Amino acid sequence: MMMSHTQTFHWISSFLEAAAAEQGAATNTQLAYGRDLKDFDAFLARQNHDFLTASRGEVEDYLVYCDAQGLAKSTRARRLSAIKQLYRFAFEEGLREDNPAVQIAGPGQDRRLPKILSEEEVDRLLDAARNSGRALADQLRNTCLMELLYATGMRVSELVSLPVSAARGDPRLLLISGKGGRERLVPLSEPARDALAAWLVVRDKADEAAQAKGKPPARHLFPSRGVMGHLTRHRFYLLIKEFAVTGGVPPEKVTPHTLRHAFATHLLANGADLRAIQTMLGHADVATTEIYTHVLEERLSDLVLERHPLAKDGTRKPGGSTSSDGQ
Repeated sequence: MMMSHTQTFHWISSFLEAAAAEQGAATNTQLAYGRDLKDFDAFLARQNHDFLTASRGEVEDYLVYCDAQGLAKSTRARRLSAIKQLYRFAFEEGLREDNPAVQIAGPGQDRRLPKILSEEEVDRLLDAARNSGRALADQLRNTCLMELLYATGMRVSELVSLPVSAARGDPRLLLISGKGGRERLVPLSEPARDALAAWLVVRDKADEAAQAKGKPPARHLFPSRGVMGHLTRHRFYLLIKEFAVTGGVPPEKVTPHTLRHAFATHLLANGADLRAIQTMLGHADVATTEIYTHVLEERLSDLVLERHPLAKDGTRKPGGSTSSDGQ
């Protein structure tokens, strides 16, 4: 069944709102993405497809079509970026069970993740969170938010909506409810467990004081007086930008999603199994997780350059001779 015009509009508008809130996409960028996605939708309609039914083949056919139109490489790259981001959003929101664009490389570009944070940059963000806020409660909450995000690779929507019941009992494993109602268990690091325990003490005292005034108990780990009852994604986006400025990390590199990227890339770079990372990220298809394998490729390349006999000066030369053979 083809998507209706209303459904198509909902996909595009929801994606653009998320891009604005989570990625800080400027108005001009949102307008460009909107035009690009409408053009892609029109192309799919001519092929009797839509966002929901398009496969990798349809996405690649569209790129061929754009090339045939004589569009500049930069324009084609931007259009593919819009499509890839739309499908990543759709996958994470449960609108599709797969991501048909995840393995498609852009024109003349390597298939690499943008804005990867180094371990040092993550450390600076964590330090900034520990010292942010006007009161101790703010500092403990901010520390807990960042430690949990980096320790688990959660989506920001999963993080801010965590029920407090999931954090009781000094858990070694955190039960996360993901997209489509799928649940997964993710191990907690020692720093994350310490930050969680410290925050719960302050959070529970504030909750008890509120209940004494006749208010109902807060259900979420990070409660808020807002309509949703918990810290919003947008508020956390603003917080993480503040941490970037304080920590001396370029703010354009930092979003909640780049911390999820950092979790995966740093694990993989330090020897974690790709399937384990897939499980912890909540990816239904390992192909989605494979976008992180560039880290493994770089690691293997470095290993060869550092450890292979031919890479070491004065040890071994082609043909089995060494610099000390006296020939």
